[in-house]
Amino acid sequence: MFSKYIVKFAFGLYNSKRYTSTKKFFYDLLENENYHYKKIVDIFLIILILSSVIELIYSIKHGVHGWLYIFDLYIVSIVFGIEYMLRLWVHSDMHKIIIKEYERSQFLKIQFKFYAAFIQILTEKWNYIKSPAAIIDLIAISPTYRELRILRIFKLLRYTTSIGQFINVLKTKRFELMTLLILLIFLIGTTGVAMYALEGNINKNINSIFDAVYWALITTATVGYGDIAPVTTMGRIISMIAIITGLVLMAFATSVIVSAFLEKLNEIKDNRLIDSINKEDRFVIICGYGQMAKMLLRQNNFDNKYVIIEKDPNIASQIAKDGFNVITDDVSRHDVITKFNIQYANVSILCIGNDDVENIYITLTAKSLSKDIRVIARASDISMKKKFVLAGADHVIVPNQMANIMLLTSIKQPVVYNVMHALLAGKHAAYLDEIKVLAYDGLIGKSIQEIEFKTKKLLLIGIQKEDHNDFIFNPPASTILEQNDILLIMGPKISVEHFINSFQRSLK
Repeated sequence: MFSKYIVKFAFGLYNSKRYTSTKKFFYDLLENENYHYKKIVDIFLIILILSSVIELIYSIKHGVHGWLYIFDLYIVSIVFGIEYMLRLWVHSDMHKIIIKEYERSQFLKIQFKFYAAFIQILTEKWNYIKSPAAIIDLIAISPTYRELRILRIFKLLRYTTSIGQFINVLKTKRFELMTLLILLIFLIGTTGVAMYALEGNINKNINSIFDAVYWALITTATVGYGDIAPVTTMGRIISMIAIITGLVLMAFATSVIVSAFLEKLNEIKDNRLIDSINKEDRFVIICGYGQMAKMLLRQNNFDNKYVIIEKDPNIASQIAKDGFNVITDDVSRHDVITKFNIQYANVSILCIGNDDVENIYITLTAKSLSKDIRVIARASDISMKKKFVLAGADHVIVPNQMANIMLLTSIKQPVVYNVMHALLAGKHAAYLDEIKVLAYDGLIGKSIQEIEFKTKKLLLIGIQKEDHNDFIFNPPASTILEQNDILLIMGPKISVEHFINSFQRSLK
């Protein structure tokens, strides 16, 4: 009977939108690096940590006011206690574990046993409780030994990205570092015992095995405070062996750490660039670094936030030397694109590499993740265009075809060519732009006649309706503008900018 109510309660939580949204809110607030409010919470907790540590240091030599003691004992501890409980809560979903165990019992047609799910829940929670970060969090709220709260300073590891990256780099070399640590412990233990056996009854500064181990540690570390020194020839030989071996071990440890940082340096740079890109509401991902990419990035009017993704380290190095933002990775992998804020930002992917197969695969990958991603692809031949369209590309550019069209136009219609080239290159007084009708601007429901483009010194060339792909040239004056319509207008740049500012509050 008890298990029945537990399962019913678990399904109730699973179906509760309020519970799910609340838990997601606190998870994002504490764990999601891309959540904009997390940074505010982190700064607040960092201020609490520093104020608590400063108060503790000040109180050692000076008296502490009663309100400062109350602030440290109650306010700070209560905030950290709430944070600890929230992190423990969002670490795992207890109701999902119960439901999973219940569905398993139903499938196997066996009796549901709550204790099996309970053991899994305890295991999940215990995995968090025994983690180093959780142990530090627990010590930070401990009311028993006030001086122990100096360890609150280690909570900064959770909120400081650079320190966290440093620890992650060390984790990649934990086998090598653990091996060196074991050798160091063996060296210190061996030399310490040897020194105690040789000079325990002779050296007045060595009164216990602890003194000998202490000497071995400072000697191996080449610190040598001078408070304990060997007095026998054999003791001095052991000292020399300990110093030389300690130097070798430190040199190995340094080389391991440096090599780990060199391996992870590009990854750290890439992550910082991705974080910078994800703060933008609109950005472009460029796949392939050829002549098209170079010409695009060198355009004076290309002011979009962008990043180039290149899997070849040598080419990526050259891109960086050219002064462009680059990430060394394979964009055809799902996990690479998902690093970017593709759900909430206006994302365009330019597949302009020289390999059609790779461009098609990148297009398929991007569209499988989000239909809202705008993919512009380069095709080497007109016969490949249909394949790109089937893959989901929004626009397909065939450089040879476009070059031929422009070449024929320049021969047969030179004036038209000069005008179109000037408009597209931005070298003419007239400015060509496309404007999307958004749900919150002042264009919704208005007819073209009401807008009076001519009085605004603008020319409406046509409208792209959302419900069909046909472009309507010179639409009738009675045409009503709807959400997501795209207007193609031309006029002086100042007129276009004034029109945008007048009717649309944001075009991000």
